Amino acid sequence: MSLRSEPIFNVPPVVTATLAVLGAIHAVRELVLSTQADNLFLLLFAFIPARYETAIVVYPGGLGADIWSFLTYAFIHADVTHLGLNAVWLLAFASPVAQRFGMLRFIIFFATTAVAGALAHLATHSGDQTLMVGASAAISGFMAAAIRFAFQRGGPLALMGAQDERAYRVKAAPLHVTLRDPRILMFLAAWFGINVLVGSGLVSVTGGEQSIAWQAHIGGFVAGLVGFAVFDPIDNTQTVDGDDESAEDAEATPPGAG
Repeated sequence: MSLRSEPIFNVPPVVTATLAVLGAIHAVRELVLSTQADNLFLLLFAFIPARYETAIVVYPGGLGADIWSFLTYAFIHADVTHLGLNAVWLLAFASPVAQRFGMLRFIIFFATTAVAGALAHLATHSGDQTLMVGASAAISGFMAAAIRFAFQRGGPLALMGAQDERAYRVKAAPLHVTLRDPRILMFLAAWFGINVLVGSGLVSVTGGEQSIAWQAHIGGFVAGLVGFAVFDPIDNTQTVDGDDESAEDAEATPPGAG
């Protein structure tokens, strides 16, 4: 098997660029900013539920930070371990979605699921002064998007790592069909179970004292699962179980760029 058939050598450019941005931001914080400057950076760009309770404390950045921190928190990480873990999961789940969505849809989807994660965190942590950072909510959204098509016949999971562009353009299952697939149900049970265990403190994935914003993970995941159809550029109007070769030929032909 040649190196070109391995997924790691075919990472979409938008995923590579995202990883580079995440790494660059963390490097600047670690190597360039002073402790005081980094603290100000976090107060400006991390997500802080207490920011929306003005009676508690006034945070820097004003209305602008009230808005942009719903997204900017996703580009910040607590430490190298946090960044590394998210980078691995981003490569695994965002790559197939990027192959299917293309650059623009990928970027908007990242933003949408990150914001959804922040909204879920805010709804469950009103007034909390703890800073939330990390791309996990958006990654959870990509994970949800990937299961909408990766398990389909001819999809990425069926190729065992082969790089066939058609695998990323198979018809996605409707949501009601997705939620009846035993394989996906097992995946969902495991994923939600892990988040519950982490959220309860019974399982630690960081090895440190950082808490896991598991509600944000679920918010991003649900947004990705339900919102997938809005972003999907592939025509999924044909029946999922269609067995004629003409349907397969239609899958092999990418639609026009939107």
